[in-house]
Amino acid sequence: MDSGLILLVFLAFLFAWGLNRVRRAFRFGPVAYAGVMIVFIIVMLAVWGQTMR
Repeated sequence: MDSGLILLVFLAFLFAWGLNRVRRAFRFGPVAYAGVMIVFIIVMLAVWGQTMR
């Protein structure tokens, strides 16, 4: 239960950081946005893999 809550908090913090990163780097183009989305997808897949185990 505690580990699940920690993962949720980590995901929320990472997503907020990602949104801030996109907001700052949006001037440079969609490359930064794509990078943030890729990182977020990788994290989601990692959490899903941990949940399946």
